[in-house]
Parts: sequence; C-alpha cells; structure tokens
Amino acid sequence: MLSNPLIATVLIFALIALGEWLSIISRARIPMLLTAMVGFLVLSWTGLFPQDILEKSQFPALGAILIGPAILHMGTMIPFSLLKSQVKAVLIALGGLVVSGVFVLSIISFVFDYPTAVAGVGPISGGIIALIITSEKLAEIGLTSLVVIPALVVAFQGVIGMPLALHFMRKYAVKIQEEMEIGTFIPMATDEELNGKVDKTVKSNPLKSSMTLKLFFVFVGAAIGVALGEITPIHYSLWCLAIGIVGLKLNIFEPKALEKSNSFTLTMMGIIFVVIGTMADVTPQQALDNLPSIILILIIGTIGISLGGFLVSKLLKWHPYKGMPVALTALFGFPGDYILCEEVARSIGKDKQQEKQIFNELLAPMLIGGFTTVTVASVLIAAVLVQTL
Repeated sequence: MLSNPLIATVLIFALIALGEWLSIISRARIPMLLTAMVGFLVLSWTGLFPQDILEKSQFPALGAILIGPAILHMGTMIPFSLLKSQVKAVLIALGGLVVSGVFVLSIISFVFDYPTAVAGVGPISGGIIALIITSEKLAEIGLTSLVVIPALVVAFQGVIGMPLALHFMRKYAVKIQEEMEIGTFIPMATDEELNGKVDKTVKSNPLKSSMTLKLFFVFVGAAIGVALGEITPIHYSLWCLAIGIVGLKLNIFEPKALEKSNSFTLTMMGIIFVVIGTMADVTPQQALDNLPSIILILIIGTIGISLGGFLVSKLLKWHPYKGMPVALTALFGFPGDYILCEEVARSIGKDKQQEKQIFNELLAPMLIGGFTTVTVASVLIAAVLVQTL
C-alpha cells in the first residue's frame, strides 16, 4: 500500500501539515520545517516509514524541478530599491561565516583533527552544494569515514538554526509592531513599489492576465538560468535570482510571480519534500558514531555565526535582532528563510496590514542573507578548504 505514490506523498505531507498546525497554535515558536524534518527522521528510524518512501512518493522529483522557478520568484519579490538597501545584510551574513569558520577550524582541529574540521566548516556555512563538494573530496582522498560528518551537519543544522533565528525574528517583529502603533515605523518598501507599476501593465495587457502564460514565463526564465548554470562557473540559483530581479525591472515578470499564477503553495510543498529528503540516508549508527564531532561543530559553528552577526550588526548600526537571523540563514537557507518570515509575520501581526508590513521588513534581508551564505559563500569556502586536505 505504501508503494502507491499518492499514499506515500500524503504520509509525508501529513508531517508538513502537522508542522504547520503546531506553528499556528504555538504562534510560530515551533517552526513547521523543524517538525517535518525531525518527524521524518524519527518515523524512518523506527521503521514506521519505509526507507524508500520518498522515492515512492515521486513528489521530491517535482520539487527538484521547481527549485529554479522558486528562486526566480524570490527575485521578483526584491525590487532594485530594496537591493540597494541590503548591502548591510550581505556584510552581516559574511561576518557570521568568517567568525564561525575561524572558530570551527581552530577548535575542532585541536579537539579532533584538521580533516574533521574541514568536513564540517563548509556545510555549517551553507547547504547542499557545500555538502556535495566536501563529500566528493573526502571520498576522493580516501577519508570515507568522514563523509557522514557533512551529511549530518547539513541534516541537523536547521534543528538548531531555525528556532534560534525564529526567537530573534519574533523579538524584532514585536519591536516593529510597537513602532507601527506609535507611528515611528518606516517601511523598507511600499506596496506601490512592490505591486503598482506592473499591475497597471497587466490590466492593459490581456496576455499577461493568463495564469498559464504567467507560469510559462517563469519556467522559461528558470530554464534559462539552469542552462546558464551548466555552461558557466556561476551556480544556476544565482542566474535564476538575477533573471527574476532583472525581469521584474524590465516588466517581464510580475511581482511575486508564482503567487500571481496561483502556483506558489504547490511549489513550496515540492521544495520542502526535497529538503526533508536530505535526512533520508542518515542512520542511527552513523549519528551515534560521529555524534561528538557533529555536536561540537554545530555548537561552535552556531555560536560563531551568531557572534559574527551580532558584532557586524552593531558595527553597521542594525538592531542585532534583525541582523543575527540574517547571519543564521547559513544554517537553513531557502525555503526555511521564507517560511520563518511568513510564520513570524502571521503570529505577531494583529491584522493583515501589520502582517504584510512585518513580512516585507523581514523578507528582503533574510533572502539576501540566505543567498549570500548558502548559495555563494559556502560553496566558495568548501571549494577552497577541501583543496587543503
């Protein structure tokens, strides 16, 4: 029965739905993605889920296809006026990685050894691509016993990073709310900046009102980004992000392109399935054997990222509750950064207007921070450090 793709999909979807329910009733204190990932791990380890349930589902395959369109969609949510104001977010994110890298390389090398430190420092700085780079190099030079370290660091870093980032984001959201109520809040972008110009164009162009054509344009842009990623040294996610940003500026895409084509929820579900899939090959024995080094890497790395984010936030005169979550995006990236913004805005905002303003204030720096850490910096860090082994 569990081999049926629909039934397998529903079982995993149930974890996501449970996570969403817990997030709502806890006012975002329990992140949805955290519940889904930990629940999947427990059910797989206890045998209640078969090991190949994700393969049976086939939904992760759709999610893998949807990553490019989703990243392009993120680009259509960030007008150039917002990008200009996000230089500080980039610096804060990089500051967190620098301090974290120094801490991990020095302390882990002393307690364990240098290869163990390198096995953890790339993945703790980002995500899947850094994991792949590090694992391939470890296997190539015969350090196969260490391959499990980057996999488990990537698998568990969100368990630490998401609740911590959520804590700081909630505190900052409360601060924003207080400023709204006394009339001192200045939004990063107005609704007119985000929606006005393009919406007028859509009303005058019937072709752009078609949901099918809107979705087609997004997929074409994402396909171009993926193709450019294959023929250039620049990762496809950066191309998709750039195409989304430029396409918004040139009026090719509408703001929030996938939402306008009524496709965003399904896209996010597919990608969450992919994220959950990163836990699929982790066994209890692997976790137990490497637990000391993994725990220490996660603790030291998280402390380093938080401290670096705090120091650079102070230096750049950003509130630490705003800057530290930006640095912590290294521990979960997309779609976790988007989901946390959504959960915090929904739980703190007293009405739809407050919810929208809080969401807009949090989203841009979190997305930029996530792309800085996970998509760019972690890949560079991993690629450089593995060459020193």
